[in-house]
Amino acid sequence: MRTLFTAGPAMLLASTALADVTIETAQGPETLPEMPAKVAALDLGVADTLMALGVTPAALPEKLFLDHLQPLASSAAPVGTLQEPDLEQLAAVGPDLIVVANRTAVKRDAVEQVAPAIDMTVDGATLIEDAKARLSAFAALFGKEAEGEALIATLDDKLAGLSDAGRDKGNALVLLTNGPKMSAYGAGSRFGWIYEVTGMPQAGKPLDAKASHGDAVSHEFIAQTNPDWLFVLDRGAAIGADGPSADATLDNELVRQTNAWKNSHVVYLPAGNVYLAPGGYTSLTETLDSLAAALAE
Repeated sequence: MRTLFTAGPAMLLASTALADVTIETAQGPETLPEMPAKVAALDLGVADTLMALGVTPAALPEKLFLDHLQPLASSAAPVGTLQEPDLEQLAAVGPDLIVVANRTAVKRDAVEQVAPAIDMTVDGATLIEDAKARLSAFAALFGKEAEGEALIATLDDKLAGLSDAGRDKGNALVLLTNGPKMSAYGAGSRFGWIYEVTGMPQAGKPLDAKASHGDAVSHEFIAQTNPDWLFVLDRGAAIGADGPSADATLDNELVRQTNAWKNSHVVYLPAGNVYLAPGGYTSLTETLDSLAAALAE
């Protein structure tokens, strides 16, 4: 267990006025004062979950990418990018707590020069479990337990419905396109949770679960694997990059021979939600809704 907010008499004085709460983080239990007034959320999934709980971060990355996060921009200070938080801008905000996760987790030591920080990373192999744990932790930290329980109940309902929708529908392959390039992700990987929530087995041979960028694949690989369903993430569209779209990249004679293509089972998921805000509450529930709608047809 790690106790935060212990440096300096002024900080000690401030913390004694608040109750302490211990929450689970990606690095284990952390103890800190309840209901911090100013929180810098340096991860889009974290910002998403805080927004769902009715908590507005005081600082965020400059570019929020996702439409449903845009309302936060009017009240939060921009503090650098997802890759490079700006320490001067962070210091100007004066946060009580900084939250890093996933892409920004490696910046924890750097941002702790400004204020205490916690790591709320989610693991793709256990994303649903981690997303619920992070939601419950934030709910406890901000005194939003009732709201957190209601959100988890809604999430559980969606998961139950999706599990039924995917039953006996065949196998699937999760594919990420990046312009003309393609990568496949298997069970237990960064996007392996998609197999878990749909109850659909991965098509084809086992893939490297530890490869964060997936297994580079070709049109020939997809044709040989012949999945019943293709769940596609368009990285270029998610980040606003130039290059061929996912549907253009996949529209190939070999891919058109697959069961997925022949049966109109090529599903383009909300890539920004999955790629940029893993574990974020609204991003996750919107993705679950997309999967359920596709499998219901």
